[in-house]
Amino acid sequence: MTKFIKGNEAVVVGALYAGADVYFGYPITPASEIAHAAAAWFPSLGREYVQAECETAAANMMFGAAAAGRLSMSATSGPGMSLMQEGISYMAGAELPGVFVNIMRAGPGLGNVYPEQGDYNQAVKGGGHGNYQCVVLAPASVQEMCDLTLRAFALSAKHRTPAILLADGLLGQMMETLVLPQEMPPRPDMTAWAVQGTPETRGNLVKSIFLNAHEQEQHNRHLQERYAAMRADAAHEAYLCDDAEVVLLGYGISSRVARSAAEELRAQGVKAGVFRPVTLNPFPAEALCKTLDGRKALVVEMSNGQFRDDVQMHIAKEGKRYQSVSLVNHMGGVVVTVDEVVKAVRISF
Repeated sequence: MTKFIKGNEAVVVGALYAGADVYFGYPITPASEIAHAAAAWFPSLGREYVQAECETAAANMMFGAAAAGRLSMSATSGPGMSLMQEGISYMAGAELPGVFVNIMRAGPGLGNVYPEQGDYNQAVKGGGHGNYQCVVLAPASVQEMCDLTLRAFALSAKHRTPAILLADGLLGQMMETLVLPQEMPPRPDMTAWAVQGTPETRGNLVKSIFLNAHEQEQHNRHLQERYAAMRADAAHEAYLCDDAEVVLLGYGISSRVARSAAEELRAQGVKAGVFRPVTLNPFPAEALCKTLDGRKALVVEMSNGQFRDDVQMHIAKEGKRYQSVSLVNHMGGVVVTVDEVVKAVRISF
């Protein structure tokens, strides 16, 4: 079965198929349709929708729901995501799953409601306090807004850390055909750690506080082991890269611009390909280095080079020699055009 819907609505479809029990909502442009759709669809299917008084409250409600073993989510945009950071850090420290959706808009501050990718560092580096990480997935279509929401719930439960679906205003507002999932995945068993008021969970304790410094360090090392295990779930997409001389890199809507630019460059006789990370954390660093080996690289993004800087860092961490990575970008809600990417390749290479 197919539906022609907005990317924001596709997120809610994915959450329902993932088995999400409750949505904690607080609308903000350009993510408001997620809260609106959840308010209509969650109760109609026997799930719960709770209108939070603010984004800070929504994140803390998710902590409580997750501690009780319930699958929960919330969605927001940049200013709201900033308010949620303390709650996300607490959930990570307590090893609790939950899915946060950030439909990025221009910033800093109130900025405007046009699409941007300036929240990359906040999501990938951990925008709150402490040595924690979130799973971060970057959809590039309405279909993936649904499919990667499903994946976000699965990975969050598997690694017991919050997951972030990092999209932008264009992906949230655009309409495309969505093929509905074939079936619902099995529900994760949380009885080993959740507090559900049952004999099986009576001995469980959910906390993120360790008053002894050595115990806190031990807990931090345990968390780092979890994050290291996440690397096995890194995912990417390579397009026209087998014989490429130039590799364009981008995620989200920028990867679609890069894809069209690669096709245009091919038509002009330039062998161009596209590397797109599907998971921004864990980052597909090994695949990136294999793809870029001996090739020129150019990043397409709607920020000040946050993603480009990470690309260069991962190349270095994989033990490769330093590789210059060019950048074509816009900020403030301006979308990079195909012509700008083609021109940048022509000038740089």
